[in-house]
Amino acid sequence: MNEVIPICIFAKPPVAGKAKTRLIAELGGEAAADLASAMLRDVWRAASCCINVRPILAAGEAGEFPLEISEEDIWLQGEGDLGERLETILRRGLATAPAAIALGADSPLVAPAQIEQALAALETHDAAMGPCADGGFYLLALKRCPTGLFRDLPWSCAETFESTKERLEQNDFAVEILTPLFDVDTAEDLALLGSLLGESPELAPATRAWHKQYRLRCA
Repeated sequence: MNEVIPICIFAKPPVAGKAKTRLIAELGGEAAADLASAMLRDVWRAASCCINVRPILAAGEAGEFPLEISEEDIWLQGEGDLGERLETILRRGLATAPAAIALGADSPLVAPAQIEQALAALETHDAAMGPCADGGFYLLALKRCPTGLFRDLPWSCAETFESTKERLEQNDFAVEILTPLFDVDTAEDLALLGSLLGESPELAPATRAWHKQYRLRCA
């Protein structure tokens, strides 16, 4: 697509004690918040490397974020469950562009290639989805978003991706499935991240720096 497409990165302020709560027992509140901050910077970097896009911070709430960003590029998600907040952000993006992308901030190994794959998919499909290993999704790209599209779907569970894909298909969306990734939410995810960082030295520099400090602290 030649038009500028908003890539809306969903994130909360990386506040100690409130960020990456499932990792606080493993890392402590400060280190968990530092990890959330590093992952957000890496996801933002991946989006910013793509052409014909406009990175947007879809903020879960007002607060301090580790990004140099204008107020015009910060959109509040608003109230409601994830489905309602996705609809709010995507419909705002679609009001001024032919497509919009929602991108999670918990998959630091996302690369420009996956985002470009989504953009290419929108040339021939109505939607693109990037599945996560835990049953969710890290990316959702749409060319339209009818009111109530995500109403009453199961969120944050093993059925989220399949249920969302089924809902899209019920609404006559042709859906392209992207390369799978994983979110970093648990100690097991953290261990997997450490192993994969060594395989992809070009990806996730901020998360890589955080991981190096974490390993030194644990040594």
